[in-house]
Amino acid sequence: METKHRIYTMAVASVYPHYVAKAEKKGRTKAEVDTIFTWLTGYSQAELEFNLEHRTDFETFFAQAPALNPARSLITGVVCGVRVEEVQDPLMREVRYLDKLIDELAKGRPMEKILRRTNPA
Repeated sequence: METKHRIYTMAVASVYPHYVAKAEKKGRTKAEVDTIFTWLTGYSQAELEFNLEHRTDFETFFAQAPALNPARSLITGVVCGVRVEEVQDPLMREVRYLDKLIDELAKGRPMEKILRRTNPA
């Protein structure tokens, strides 16, 4: 029997402050981090905050996401030494998508590129 990866049972709220700190250290904002979360998952800001307050784990967070963004399949590249588009486990791929978007934010990439907008809204 395969054991679950540790990240799946971790609360999103336990990792979230690290995402925010990484962004803020590079001059980006918590609001931009939240925009990435809501874009990727379809959660509203209130729903995101609810999940953070209730310490929802990553597995539940992604399983209950209202509308995983179809454009997330355009997210490619390497994060933590792993090529995102080659991750086989669907849940781990979602986590890596999130990691990759936060990395791009911290590297100063414009939001419209991070959110994979081909024509800026």
